[in-house]
Amino acid sequence: MAEAALLTTALLFGGMTLYSFGFAAFVFNALPAETAGPLIRQAFPHFYLFVLGSSLLGAVLVVWTDPLSAILLATVAATTIFARQILMPAINRATDTGAKGRFKALHGLSVAITLGHIVAAAVVLVRLQG
Repeated sequence: MAEAALLTTALLFGGMTLYSFGFAAFVFNALPAETAGPLIRQAFPHFYLFVLGSSLLGAVLVVWTDPLSAILLATVAATTIFARQILMPAINRATDTGAKGRFKALHGLSVAITLGHIVAAAVVLVRLQG
């Protein structure tokens, strides 16, 4: 069970890191903004489902051996639901209506949440690697 939790959390950490610092950056550098924006908008719901599923599975796998890690992963899952269901639609509305200040604030919150998720997954990886 510990090995499965470690692998699941490693997948979560790697997937979030690759998406955030690789895929999204690549798309905006490789494509014009009018193409990149809609592509990223279509990809984010899938990204959030990946984070939700991976973090929930990791939490379940580790709950009996490391409750603190389970809490961290469950927190990632809970905040992912908020980001996917509330924050992402608000960011899209701000983009669609041209509310640049609101977009920047909401996008900044989204980035902070994702960075927090990456840090939480890293903490869990360090805890589980023993």
